Amino acid sequence: MERAVNRFTRSPIGGNTGERVYAILREAIVTAELEPGRQLSENELAELLGVSRTPLRGALARLREDRLVVIVPQLGTFVTMISRSAVEDAAFVREALECAAIRMATERITEAGLEELQVNLAAQERAEAEHDADSFDLLDEDLHRAICQQSGHEIAWALSRRANGHLDRVRRLSLPDNTYLSQMVTEHRSMVAAIAEGKPDQAEEELRRHLRTVLSSLDQIRSRHPEYFETE
Repeated sequence: MERAVNRFTRSPIGGNTGERVYAILREAIVTAELEPGRQLSENELAELLGVSRTPLRGALARLREDRLVVIVPQLGTFVTMISRSAVEDAAFVREALECAAIRMATERITEAGLEELQVNLAAQERAEAEHDADSFDLLDEDLHRAICQQSGHEIAWALSRRANGHLDRVRRLSLPDNTYLSQMVTEHRSMVAAIAEGKPDQAEEELRRHLRTVLSSLDQIRSRHPEYFETE
């Protein structure tokens, strides 16, 4: 849980205690600090996070809706295994929302908005050069969020992220591979270039290709981490 708490402090999320607990637990599950199949103790988590059980239970209920935990009557709460169908569902939702958003962003982006994307890209390139997967991941999220903001429909990012838990889990398993980081930076560069050139069709095509990268490597990732996946 230490890495999840540290990431939370690096990228603070507003809201009440329940929102913060949800963010930290989601991060710990997505990064496999709370590994698939693990039983969660409400008492231990409450003590570790310094909160009462009320916001903790609310956070766990939200994580159940996200399909990241399962609550088994009389047995307890468990982190779900990674599910191929859940990954594919998440990819479907994210592609639908973000491809619509990037088209609108391309048509209405401001100079300041484009500069924000370029600054983010430069920071991604530094993270890639330093093999800093954690920093890259924060920047990756910020880039996609910024594109949705520029579309005028920031809710697209909120909904995409909420549905994205299983896809995020698979993507995070890929991050330690610097070849993957290099590919992600190259694809982000192509997306931003299409936005800058005012080409919505190309921007959508580049984003669609980018979002499908994780799905195309799903079997390879599963072969490296079979203990994290549901049996088929």
